[in-house]
Amino acid sequence: MIVQALKDADTTAMTGAERAQVARIVQALDDQEQGPRARVDLDVGVAAANYSRRDALRADSTGHGTVNAGANFDFRFGPIVAVTHPELDTRLKYDPDWYGRKNRVIAGRADEAYISAQGRYAEVFFGSLDRNWGPAATQGLLLSPNPYSLTHLAVNVGTSGFQLQAWVTQLNDLTDTLGAPIHRYMVQHRLWLKIPAGWAVSAWEGSVTSGNGRTLEPWFANLMDLGYLEQVNTNTNVNSFLGLDFQKRGRTSVFGQFLLDDIQVDKSTAADKKPSSYGLTLGAQGSAAGAAWTVFYTRVANLTYRNEDNTMVPLWFGLGTGRNYDDYDQLTLKASVLTGPGIMFEPELTLLRQGQGDPRLPHPPVSAYPTTAGIFQGIVERTFRVALGARADGSHFGISGDAGLHFVHNEAHVSGVNGTRFVGQIAVTYRFGGESVLP
Repeated sequence: MIVQALKDADTTAMTGAERAQVARIVQALDDQEQGPRARVDLDVGVAAANYSRRDALRADSTGHGTVNAGANFDFRFGPIVAVTHPELDTRLKYDPDWYGRKNRVIAGRADEAYISAQGRYAEVFFGSLDRNWGPAATQGLLLSPNPYSLTHLAVNVGTSGFQLQAWVTQLNDLTDTLGAPIHRYMVQHRLWLKIPAGWAVSAWEGSVTSGNGRTLEPWFANLMDLGYLEQVNTNTNVNSFLGLDFQKRGRTSVFGQFLLDDIQVDKSTAADKKPSSYGLTLGAQGSAAGAAWTVFYTRVANLTYRNEDNTMVPLWFGLGTGRNYDDYDQLTLKASVLTGPGIMFEPELTLLRQGQGDPRLPHPPVSAYPTTAGIFQGIVERTFRVALGARADGSHFGISGDAGLHFVHNEAHVSGVNGTRFVGQIAVTYRFGGESVLP
């Protein structure tokens, strides 16, 4: 479907670089399968950066030169696909967000590892693959590529314009004060719908459960049931989330996502004075003068993701399944300019305001509600980022990098401490591979 859409696209309004890029994509994807096939792609690379996190906006201060190597194995058996992509990368040893072992010369993980069976009206998936439930321009509020290698079961049922979707996983265990394991699970359901005039909307919910010896109750995993109703009817302790997405495509597209974690309507008791916890994203995309642009504003309240039961937080080894931070807002303007086949420049302007709230902090007691901010707890750190990213991809070699200046006010949440920091990275990769019909 993608290949046919590109073949049918009107290229008369495109630049020469854009037309050449479309031709490259069609050539790469226009492959008529003849029986079961296997493809192997290998890559080796080197990189250098003055930070170790994946997110340059939240850059730490532990830069290193690193090396990486990976192999992607892709097996296709008609409607069944099996993929594994093990990767070795010394950067992981220095990344404060990486949960694996760091006392070895090199660290590794599977970028993707899954089996998927796809039919005309349904797909069943098991394994690890980055997913983003929300606008493509930014991380989803409850499900995004933020966690490393999160294995899950996913089911999609429907058509190209109407889908029922479910996503189920077991989060990492925690321990209670006696050292007993606390099992934790997360389920998300979504109804996705295309409607006339270029609109697409989806309503979704998420449930995090936990407990000593607890298993995943099947009524929460049921695609055709509502987790919130089951929580109420079974009187079960659950951290529930509700959400809504929308997108309107056109010459200028608009998009948004809303997450409701907790809101108190009745203010009659001390417990009712808990600040509302929510998240939202609003943005637009378009093109002008040969450049594509995206602008969005996003906000996550102070207590979003947290729960009175501190084990019912949507964290996977300390990383959020959606956002890795709360108590912040962010305004970003990005552009992308294609100057040649595989050559792209991406300027960026971002303003980030970060309070001292964090989803890993314990939930405040009722007595602290009067002094707990809805957003921007404590001293607010403000970062203004000016950056330029660039990449050039050929048939085998690729080079990418970004360079930015961060102007920071109240650095590390210390009042009056200001600073300017250069943040940059560069990576070079060599790729090769091939495919064959399986015997």
